[in-house]
Amino acid sequence: MKKITLKDIAAEFGVSVSTVSKAIHDSHEISTEVKSKIQKFAKAHHYRPNKVALNLLNRSTKSIGVVIPDILNYFFVQVLYGIEKVANERGYSIISCVTDHSLKKEAMTLEMLSSGSVDGLIISSVASERQTKKHLENINNVVDYQIPLVMFDRVMDAIECDKVIVDDFEAGYKATKYLLDTGCKTIAIINPMSKTKIGRLRIGGYKRALKERDIDFDEKLITPIEPQDDLDFILSFILNDKNIDGILALDEITAVKTMGIIKARGYHVPNDIAIIGFTNGQLSKYVTPALTMVSQHGSYIGETCANRLIDRIESISSPGVFETKVVKTSLIVRDSTRKIPLG
Repeated sequence: MKKITLKDIAAEFGVSVSTVSKAIHDSHEISTEVKSKIQKFAKAHHYRPNKVALNLLNRSTKSIGVVIPDILNYFFVQVLYGIEKVANERGYSIISCVTDHSLKKEAMTLEMLSSGSVDGLIISSVASERQTKKHLENINNVVDYQIPLVMFDRVMDAIECDKVIVDDFEAGYKATKYLLDTGCKTIAIINPMSKTKIGRLRIGGYKRALKERDIDFDEKLITPIEPQDDLDFILSFILNDKNIDGILALDEITAVKTMGIIKARGYHVPNDIAIIGFTNGQLSKYVTPALTMVSQHGSYIGETCANRLIDRIESISSPGVFETKVVKTSLIVRDSTRKIPLG
């Protein structure tokens, strides 16, 4: 069936396209009788407004682009939930794009979204610091096109825009201090984000907690891993080489895998080895024992990003005055760690 247009309806009634448009939008300029006839005809023939044309006319899409590196990471799922909640409340829809940690895909996505399909962008970039220089231009193009931009979590200091970040240094410090308070003496880190500033900040917090207890930092206790690495094989070296009694796994999936491998090797969690992970997702709650996790409050971060961006789009924020919001983390204590001794 051919899609009916305003021009078709105008021809049917012998009126102008402008008159049809006003009638459909219930304008007081058109008589009640004419409006009723046109509206009934439009409904009977399943007329739908051309949103693209309306967006061009109004210079607004009422859409927000959201670019994230990983949809399997529960943190980003929480952020998306928060963004969509606020967007819906304020009359916007979202276009979500996943880059799968690909810099090339991120560049292509930014080019597509900045061509006029959205009013603003929220992004967590996959660019590592060694890639930032060549990728900086792609992000700056968005700014140059005067498209409001909010970066979160994985941000670039050189980009002038609003940012929402987690206090990752404090998160690493807080988690390490808790393990030390429960009696752990040799704490290893399994780091799947070694190429990011986030990973370094969490390790920085870990070092601070050790220093406060006069414990020497041992580089061999920090193990960077890549997605293709055999974690079981890597853990065998760590466990054989050191008398590990605590582990920080810097994301949720790594924490769950690490605990499974440790239990399969006959260790008791937490009596032999205590484990803390990052990102308080669904997996960590339902494994046995339930994992102690650092919560990054992803939903709140998403809500904050969306509100900040829409304020920019609607010119509520002061132009050129950018803010960086730092979100504190919480430690959700469960059964994969021992309790702090009383007294």
